[in-house]
Amino acid sequence: MRRKVIAGNWKMNMLPNEAMEMITTLEPLVKETKNEVILCVPFTDLFYCLNIAQGTNIKIGAQNMHFEEKGAYTGEISGKMLKSIGVEYVIIGHSERRQYFNETDETVNKKIKSAFANELKPIVCVGETLEQREAGNAFEVITSQTQKALDGLSDEQVINTIIAYEPIWAIGTGKTATSDDANEAIKKIREKICEIYGQNVSERVIIQYGGSMKPSNAKELLEMSDIDGGLIGGASLKAEDFSAIVNYDK
Repeated sequence: MRRKVIAGNWKMNMLPNEAMEMITTLEPLVKETKNEVILCVPFTDLFYCLNIAQGTNIKIGAQNMHFEEKGAYTGEISGKMLKSIGVEYVIIGHSERRQYFNETDETVNKKIKSAFANELKPIVCVGETLEQREAGNAFEVITSQTQKALDGLSDEQVINTIIAYEPIWAIGTGKTATSDDANEAIKKIREKICEIYGQNVSERVIIQYGGSMKPSNAKELLEMSDIDGGLIGGASLKAEDFSAIVNYDK
């Protein structure tokens, strides 16, 4: 039985004092859950969040990393740097990174390999645009992104990769794929992994849904056969909303 992994992506929100207050409020609300709880926070919040989350069941992740360990890459942060302060998870290839910062399938693959080299657990995003969906290419896009992201990884590395399916047309728009739509897309991703790595691997990979999950639709989505959690945007900025998603099964 795959575990449920609920990860918050704060994006470019929360000053350190706000971040610490949020975790202090959230901790008692989620301490009894059996689900895995992760907050992926801005770089400037990482040290503060890591400190205040010590001794809790809240894991801390970053939202991006560079694939090189060091060098002349002004403004970038390496996996080695993240690991050195105790970060456990890192989001790679989010649609906003692809759209605004020219991330490609190739750089996503390099970053995943660097994450594993530095003992970080990658949360890898794949997803289609509205245009691709309306053209009937959604499954082709997401399975191709998945295959390219995982290229060259070992079975064990694939098993330890969290994939987040994020229909780009549903992020921040208030639109949400139906639970059946989301589950079908995630099944296609799992089928592609099975095709390349076999059933033993594909059945163990955690695949989240990342399209505007909120308290009102979390239970329906998270009870689907192939949805193993959520990558939560806006709802992760409020302790009450995020905890309601984490505790969907209570």
